[in-house]
Amino acid sequence: MTAPIRVLLADDDRLVRAALETILRPFDDITLVAQAGDGRQAIDLTLLHRPDVVLLDIRMPMMDGLAALREIRRGSPSVQVVMLTTFGEDDYVGQALTGGAAGFLLKDSAADELPHAIRAAAAGNAYLSPKVTRQVLNRLPAPAPAAPSEDLARVRTLSDREREVLVLLAQGLSNAEISTRLFVTEGTVKTHLYRVFTKIGCDNRVQAAMLAQRAGLLG
Repeated sequence: MTAPIRVLLADDDRLVRAALETILRPFDDITLVAQAGDGRQAIDLTLLHRPDVVLLDIRMPMMDGLAALREIRRGSPSVQVVMLTTFGEDDYVGQALTGGAAGFLLKDSAADELPHAIRAAAAGNAYLSPKVTRQVLNRLPAPAPAAPSEDLARVRTLSDREREVLVLLAQGLSNAEISTRLFVTEGTVKTHLYRVFTKIGCDNRVQAAMLAQRAGLLG
């Protein structure tokens, strides 16, 4: 039997911690090993418990989540961090990803996204909430009339199915939603996304969605 994913939850709001704990409690493959109320405590408890995944609020007292993220990644590089926030601005997403976050999730995301993000992070995969992807794209300026030739060249390396997957991702669909739309398994979607990211030189969903928009794939 596979050991459950060990999770540390860091949020300064006790009600939020209680709500997230309630969401995670039914899942046998996820166990909550500790809770922290500020960034400094999150770092200390990470060193003590060595969780697989840290759920880290982006705004906390003593030390904010972005600073705590950098310290956790520096001191415990094997620990994956999923950022939690009530904000969806692209500058937070960019800073979190640059700091080494494995995922970015809005607190008002659907409840089933939380365990999905934890499992993805524990498996070494990046997870960005579809809602985050949509909010980032909504904040971008309209693409230029002529897309950069480099972006077009990258898109042309994709097969028809890979381009279709990229468009659905850029529209904010999750892997499960893409699999339903295309009548394929989630494993097949993940394989397509791996090839898409490799071919177009992107590391995560937001980067890929932005490229799709610049290349004019969203109409």
